[in-house]
Amino acid sequence: MQVLVLPAAEVRPGRGGPASGPAGTAEVRLLTAHAAMVGRMLDRLGPAGVDAARGTLAELARAVAGGGLDDVEPLLSPALAQAARDLADRRLTDSALSPSVLARELNVSLRTLQRAFAREGRPLSTYIRRRRLEEACRELVASHRRMTVSEIAARWQFADSGHFARAFRKYYGRTPTDYAATAVRETDAA
Repeated sequence: MQVLVLPAAEVRPGRGGPASGPAGTAEVRLLTAHAAMVGRMLDRLGPAGVDAARGTLAELARAVAGGGLDDVEPLLSPALAQAARDLADRRLTDSALSPSVLARELNVSLRTLQRAFAREGRPLSTYIRRRRLEEACRELVASHRRMTVSEIAARWQFADSGHFARAFRKYYGRTPTDYAATAVRETDAA
């Protein structure tokens, strides 16, 4: 259970008392993702950033209390993007993972989710591909690795090992096999 304490006047104008509800709703996931992000960045925010974060928290809390989300509110974009990243990170090996699936799970339109990521300058599909490549890379260089490059490619949802090798080379500048061999040599030399 998570407890957030916000001024009642900002969350539920004219009504006092606590508001509670199921933690699995899209609104609550957005609120908790944004609260976590604000907690991590608060010491780096200036006065305008603190005001924006506070306003977004209040808007999300109103959505939780009122049971709805204003998906055109631009201040919600960072929280929506963070909630989508959190969900994607938990489902990277899922073959059904896509921006459409995440939008459905977050209870927003695909276009709303795309707008949230457009403000960051990188599409959600690019984020998913990059994270899958990063996780595949970790498995390639793991000292206890037991999977082949093809098995790693399949685990991280690449169509085939050739597709994986091209994407890997584009991102890391080397093929997966070369990258793993270099890592082994560096480990042995150390």
